[in-house]
Amino acid sequence: MQPRIASLKQPSLMISITVNGEGRRFEQPLNCSELIARLDLGGKRVALERNGEIVPRSRFPEQTLADGDRIEIVVAVGGG
Repeated sequence: MQPRIASLKQPSLMISITVNGEGRRFEQPLNCSELIARLDLGGKRVALERNGEIVPRSRFPEQTLADGDRIEIVVAVGGG
């Protein structure tokens, strides 16, 4: 009988989240700041809601997104 060899394959870190109703996949977990940058919204005034709760902008860097999260992002538009 041959011994079983443990798989050396790394577990998948890919996550799937929903952003404004659209499914998105990322190759690794990311935080809210990284998501904003990936969506080319850096420098814009945005509000972000994660699973029904507002995330304060000051917490974007520490708020890590998880597989299955539902994110809503609103971009403030100025004008008159």
